[in-house]
Amino acid sequence: MSFWALTILVALLIAVFLGYTMLRGRKTREPAAAYDLRVYREQLAGVDRDLARGVIGEADAERVRTEISRRILAADTQMQSQTEKAGPPRWVSFTAIACVTIILVGGAGWMYRQMGAAGLPDQPLSLRKEMAETLRAERPSQAEAEAEAPAAPLPQLEESYATLLGQLRETVAARPDDLQGHILLAQHEANTGNYPAAYKAQQRVIELTGETAPADAYSHLAEMMILSANGYVSPEAEEALRQVLRRDPRHGPAQYYLGQMMVQVGRPDIGYRIWVDALRNAPAGAPWAQAIRAQLDDLAFRAGVFNAPSAAAMAPAGPSQSDMEAAAALTPEERQDMILGMVNQLSDRLAAEGGPPEDWARLISALGVLGEGQRAIEIKKEAMEVFAGNDAALEMIDAAALQAGIAQ
Repeated sequence: MSFWALTILVALLIAVFLGYTMLRGRKTREPAAAYDLRVYREQLAGVDRDLARGVIGEADAERVRTEISRRILAADTQMQSQTEKAGPPRWVSFTAIACVTIILVGGAGWMYRQMGAAGLPDQPLSLRKEMAETLRAERPSQAEAEAEAPAAPLPQLEESYATLLGQLRETVAARPDDLQGHILLAQHEANTGNYPAAYKAQQRVIELTGETAPADAYSHLAEMMILSANGYVSPEAEEALRQVLRRDPRHGPAQYYLGQMMVQVGRPDIGYRIWVDALRNAPAGAPWAQAIRAQLDDLAFRAGVFNAPSAAAMAPAGPSQSDMEAAAALTPEERQDMILGMVNQLSDRLAAEGGPPEDWARLISALGVLGEGQRAIEIKKEAMEVFAGNDAALEMIDAAALQAGIAQ
């Protein structure tokens, strides 16, 4: 009720302000007749002065006075008529004020009813976290998500390829313990866009492989599940992603999909941290890293991280393949200059935009290799201030200092 009262009060204040403006009337410029009146009066006074000096006679003066007086009467009549028509009748102004008030107050209430969230309670952070956990625990299963997802049309296969695929399906069905057959079936079902069949075959691959199943096997399983559900990360797909990260904590595609799942359940803050961590170890040109960079700025806004580095700043700082090929053709002196330029570029970026502790450690190590010990010491001091209180980061900085020979 307090919100409604405040909204109505603001609308009424605006209506009062507009009504006062309408009642006061529009300010207009002085009518032309008023200017004429001043001129005629000046002329009338001039006639008296000319008569006193003997410039004109009495008869001429009387004739001129009569003409000027006639013009004064005409100008005065014109000005009176313009003043009477200066504004609308008062009943029109009051009617307009009433209409404006109804539109402002009633229209504001109607729009809020249609577009607002009347009666919505406060949503503190703790409540939103509880709601996200509930959503995560009660979200649809893989089967339910597949049932709700629109059926994707399968591509038209060449007759020979379709025949071979049919034979592969029959062979695998007849030999359920054939590991290589299930691997081939999962690959070819995925190639044809039949993702449900692909992940079911991949599940059998993992069952046959047992505990030695690699991280990529679970990653392929999770990806096929997600594609089957039109991008939705189900509890079953999440479990497959967890299995990937248990085997390879730095597995980029799994981190990408896990961050996507956190966004889907209402935890963009966790998703953002997962994606940033994934980008720190992303190889150059990785498709999943490009997908993260394309969405990272928007996710940072949703996560409430307003001082986050841009997606461009999260790009890998290492040399590209073309840089390495160019370096191979340089002389030792030229190669040293090129390396020094890359180190200076990294140093400038960290000074201007900051960066993760890995970049600071890389800079300290590189300066030690280049023989710039004093500069490495200064960078280390700055890094210790930047990451004060972050034990993991400080440990990384100390290790880099030890490698650079400036630990003391």
